[in-house]
Amino acid sequence: MGTYGANGSDKPAPAASATKTTRPRPTTFTSLSHSGRLPPPHTPASLIKSDHHLRSQPHCIDRMLPSLAQPLLHSPTTATPRRALAASTAPGRFASPARRVAASPLRAVVSGPGVKEMTPAAAEQEARPLRVGLVCGGPSAERGISLNSARSVLDHIQGEDLLVSCYYIDCGMNAYGISPAQLYSNTPSDFDFKLESLAQEFRSLSEFAEHLSANVDIVFPVIHGKFGEDGGIQELLEKKNIPFVGTPSNECRRAFDKHNASLELEAQGFLTVPNFLVEKDKLDKSKLEEWFRSVNLNKENGKVVVKPTRAGSSIGVVVAYGANEAAEKAEGIIAEGIDDKIIIEVFLEGGCEFTAIVIDVGTTNNSQPIVLLPTEVELLSSSNSEIQEDTIFNYRRKYLPTQQVAYHTPPRFPTEVIDCIREGVSLLFRHFGLRDFARIDGWFIPTPATSLSSSENGGKFGNTEYGIVLFTDINLISGMEQTSFLFQQASKVGFSHSRILRTIVQHACSRFPSLVPSNNAWTALFRKMQSAKQAEVIQNGTCKQKAFVIFGGDTSERQVSLMSGTNVWLNLQGFDDLDVTPCLLTPANGYFSSHNQDFSESSRDVWTLPYSLVLRHTTEEVCDACFEAIEPERVAITSRLRGQVMKELEQALRKQDWFAGFDISDEQPSKYSLQQWINHVKEAKAVVFIAVHGGIGEDGTIQSLLESAGVPYTGPGPIASRTCMDKVATSLAVDHLASHGIHTIPKDVRASEELLQTSPVDIWNELKTKLQTVTVCVKPARDGCSTGVARLCCPEDLEVYTNALRRKLQRLPANCLSRAHGVIEMPVPPPESLIFEPYIETDEIIISNEARDDSSRHLVWKGEKEWLEITVGAVGKRGEMHSLNPSITVKESGDILSLEEKFQGGTGINLTPPPASIMSEDALQKCKSCIEMMANTLGLEGFSRIDAFVNVRNGEVLLIEVNTVPGMTPSTVLIHQALTEEPPIYPHKFFRTLLDLAFARAN
Repeated sequence: MGTYGANGSDKPAPAASATKTTRPRPTTFTSLSHSGRLPPPHTPASLIKSDHHLRSQPHCIDRMLPSLAQPLLHSPTTATPRRALAASTAPGRFASPARRVAASPLRAVVSGPGVKEMTPAAAEQEARPLRVGLVCGGPSAERGISLNSARSVLDHIQGEDLLVSCYYIDCGMNAYGISPAQLYSNTPSDFDFKLESLAQEFRSLSEFAEHLSANVDIVFPVIHGKFGEDGGIQELLEKKNIPFVGTPSNECRRAFDKHNASLELEAQGFLTVPNFLVEKDKLDKSKLEEWFRSVNLNKENGKVVVKPTRAGSSIGVVVAYGANEAAEKAEGIIAEGIDDKIIIEVFLEGGCEFTAIVIDVGTTNNSQPIVLLPTEVELLSSSNSEIQEDTIFNYRRKYLPTQQVAYHTPPRFPTEVIDCIREGVSLLFRHFGLRDFARIDGWFIPTPATSLSSSENGGKFGNTEYGIVLFTDINLISGMEQTSFLFQQASKVGFSHSRILRTIVQHACSRFPSLVPSNNAWTALFRKMQSAKQAEVIQNGTCKQKAFVIFGGDTSERQVSLMSGTNVWLNLQGFDDLDVTPCLLTPANGYFSSHNQDFSESSRDVWTLPYSLVLRHTTEEVCDACFEAIEPERVAITSRLRGQVMKELEQALRKQDWFAGFDISDEQPSKYSLQQWINHVKEAKAVVFIAVHGGIGEDGTIQSLLESAGVPYTGPGPIASRTCMDKVATSLAVDHLASHGIHTIPKDVRASEELLQTSPVDIWNELKTKLQTVTVCVKPARDGCSTGVARLCCPEDLEVYTNALRRKLQRLPANCLSRAHGVIEMPVPPPESLIFEPYIETDEIIISNEARDDSSRHLVWKGEKEWLEITVGAVGKRGEMHSLNPSITVKESGDILSLEEKFQGGTGINLTPPPASIMSEDALQKCKSCIEMMANTLGLEGFSRIDAFVNVRNGEVLLIEVNTVPGMTPSTVLIHQALTEEPPIYPHKFFRTLLDLAFARAN
């Protein structure tokens, strides 16, 4: 309950049709199963199944002012996104969302080496977009990361000159054509559940390959792990002679198996980590014990790493002590089905892990790998007893915000060591026959372990004056999420997300003779677009509207804020008429100073950030990177290495007529006090996009300062922000709307000090009597994002909660209360007051795997209780707010959605809008009407999110809370809601609309 509802990760998209059904009790509904196949290539696009399943209804956006298609920023240039998409796509294809396109002249005039002019007729005849098939998913546990990567690739390569068709392979190896909107489903469970209704299934992988052969020019596989990096998808494409990005199948098989790759590395004269292979049903413990002795490890407690040979993302990687435990863990990984071949490696004590991206810039099939600036992965120790674990770079540290890891690009290693790493990665790329791009991981060991320092290793590659370099993992398809190593390292040497991805695609095209005509046509279109841009600049001038995106802060919501701000910044980057600067709000003395509850202008700093420093997982890491980036010695080293790599890249890429140059400059971060930053923004005549969750970002403080300075900003004003930050004040503000179907939950507010000094039994009895409930929901009076929200069922639960406040714990461990739950993030510092409310009981919506109506997965809802929890976005001008479609979430564990379930990739299944079998059309419209009335009564404007319970019988709502700076991460359910509008609103346009609303209000 008092969570703020469904903010997991997925969403339907374009409008559609689905028959409305009556509501049985209990009711069961499927995800509209069908025996759909892909339409033939010339089938009208209107016959392709729409993403908006489960309900058919018009979605009015007339009240969403300003018009989504007409940006209001009064800039001399137009608001065409840099990666604008063509207005129409080939029929029968699953193509990218259309974006507005400026008219192009007939003739392109581009100067530069290797660029030839074409006659107007030739340009018109030859210019056409490149058709790219983006394939994601796969059978491995990494398919969630694959979805993230695919969405990021889609965001950054699509354009008028490059049309993307999207495809998905599920864990059962079934292939589907999907709409681009489906990629914003950020959880495999959500994605898989909706496949039956949202996608078009192929009868076989062979049919899938035939479709690709007829409908795309080149395939970009972003399947991580099995079938993506083991040669599976590559072999399928090779059999049909379909060009693709990346390494051929045979070479993939050689490099993907960690054990085989290690043997080959050793044979080629590289230092390797000693390892022992365990195969299914073939474990010989006596040989394992003998191996322990051979590498000078105690067989009783020698420390080793146990991991699958054919899996990525650190899935299944564990630490073991002694031969017996190593054997048990190896057999456990096999039993889990992760892999049937396991390697046991010596644990590299005292080592520093690194990872390096390599891209191929050669011509045709002449490989010329250039290694970018490697990244040092620093694993941080913690005094927190909860984090007493072995320092391995595990799945959580790789993909979720955590203060247990920091990245340094370039590494803080001696120059000779960095040179050795780059040389070794380049040699490996060539030796294994890799293509286009890859990522190679390894270790630098300043003081080699006994098992690595034998005389026979003296002449092998990897020995340096300062220690040894080891290469351990070859990643054929590197992760491509927004903040992945690919983009971190590419941005350090002049590439934006879009430019590095397009460079990889263009190089792949150059390797296939059959793609020469397509590649030439694509290049011709690109030239025309560049010429059009140049002409537009000459005609209209170069003035751009400046915008600053601010995120961070010092609340427990700061990591979500970083994700939101990064996502907003990257989406707004796509508009030619905007100059967008990312900014980090921090405590004045950094994140390791004491928390300051009292706000003053001198207690906050703002860093304006260069491109590469934004791409981090935590605000602490961004802040540390800022300080590191301005250290004179570090600046000198980074500048020299950056110049070296960029020179290598330029010498090779200038031979390619498609290379458009570098697009990220080498800038330093700048630090301001908050007031200095506001003055700076004012001087720039800029608009501010506020993405600071909680604290001064939502309590009206930043809004008041900006308003006083006359700086336009996104979201509600100071009064509405201050009201909505206080949950009690919010309830009082709408309490008079009961006759309109808007209700509030009874509340009991208590000071934290009172809780700490009073018997939990006494307080519990008082709460039960006053609130007339046996189960209580507790939450901070002025915090959000599920911070500190817990369900309490007895005095013992209350005691656990108050003890956490007393000890100032950052989180409550999973299942420490009487009712099962996940990890509960706690507010730091503890809140001054807490709110207690009756816990609102709702019916569970259950995912059933029992076959029914030709569907393998469907939802079951008992319908005994009238209330369901929803979250709803509201967008528009003050007094004219428009409600998006509400979402409900099927939670996979616990009663309250955790921070990770909401924003960090999410879990569960989102239903947007609620299915007609659960909630009638009349009730849905009544609900949306209530949301709009609440928004207008509270004085909301721009964009906010309202969490509530809805009565599925009559549409009346029971308010939980209002978030005036809601989560804007790639996985937020509000993106799903925007995609169910008619026409669908894609993220770049959605965030641009919010910016335009801010500018319109200021005018």
